Amino acid sequence: MFKAKVSIIYLCWADEPQKYLAEALDSIQTQTYPKDLLQLVIVYNGPREGEISSVDYIRSEIFQRQNNLPETVVLEPGSNVGFPAGNNFGARYAVKNGADYVFLHNADGYLAAEAITELVKAMETNKNVGECQPLMLLHPEKELINSAGNNLHYLGIGYCYKYRETYKPNMAEIYDTGYVSGACAFMRADLLRQHGYWNERFFLYHEDTEYTLRLVSLGYRAVSVNRAIFYHKYNFSNKPDKMFWIERNRHVLQLMFYRWPTLILILPMEIIFNLGLLILSAAQGWIKELLAVYVYWMTPANWRQWLIDRHAIQRDRTVGDSRLLSRMTSRISFAGLKIPKIILLLANLVFTLYFFLLKIVIWW
Repeated sequence: MFKAKVSIIYLCWADEPQKYLAEALDSIQTQTYPKDLLQLVIVYNGPREGEISSVDYIRSEIFQRQNNLPETVVLEPGSNVGFPAGNNFGARYAVKNGADYVFLHNADGYLAAEAITELVKAMETNKNVGECQPLMLLHPEKELINSAGNNLHYLGIGYCYKYRETYKPNMAEIYDTGYVSGACAFMRADLLRQHGYWNERFFLYHEDTEYTLRLVSLGYRAVSVNRAIFYHKYNFSNKPDKMFWIERNRHVLQLMFYRWPTLILILPMEIIFNLGLLILSAAQGWIKELLAVYVYWMTPANWRQWLIDRHAIQRDRTVGDSRLLSRMTSRISFAGLKIPKIILLLANLVFTLYFFLLKIVIWW
């Protein structure tokens, strides 16, 4: 029944192997997918400065399970090259060595036994699906959902769909999602060859969203496959150092995928949103990171490569902005950020009304 070769790319760095690897390896041993069609590629992005490498630990864990694991290789980029580049490092190796599908496996998660089988089945029977993700459940709160796909706001803000809702086994099996989570993305090797890998200039955050939008702009679907399950030891963190990447890359998404008239039309909402962010960042201690984003975009040299990327996407796309917007949401959910409910309610009301008008005006 199964002929497709699947490579699991397990990206980790610092001391993550000691925290998570054993459980991930144990779950890979239990996969119902034929072992001779599986390959495990562990990419170690290196230790923190002053720490000892975990590669010896990784190899010892593999050795203990060598009779039950699929073909396994350990790759070292040589330094922390970032999340997208680290995943690309493993994905390129997998595609070069004959993989039909690539599964990006976050370090802090593990697979249910049927996961790979269900993901392959979904892709083999839905050829217009460009990529998919399993249903992500929280660990140890396995009755709660981490992500049943992801919502994408029209300003480029992404968040988990059904976060912390109770898991119900009778959920729809497959449906379209705003974007596929990079924590557990299942990708077609032929599309990686044709349309490129993750954009490494993102370095951290929104690289998964960009890849989904790239495929969607070419006419492919992105879906959540809820019969496949990935358990995620998710711990939301709003540390200041990550806010620069989240905000900078959110603007990159808009620049790359919207046509110029659309960018002009969403500018009023972007200004309102940023005024709110200034207040929020000052209250929560990351205003320096937000101001650094503004400085970044006021530097002309920083626009050059992004505009080259934009040109390539706008040249190749087959789907217009109106179709892209039809996949997006008008509401924002800030899981983990302490925002008064009344403020969030009013903000979403304004966003929704404006989004209604946008969809009437934007025909291209």
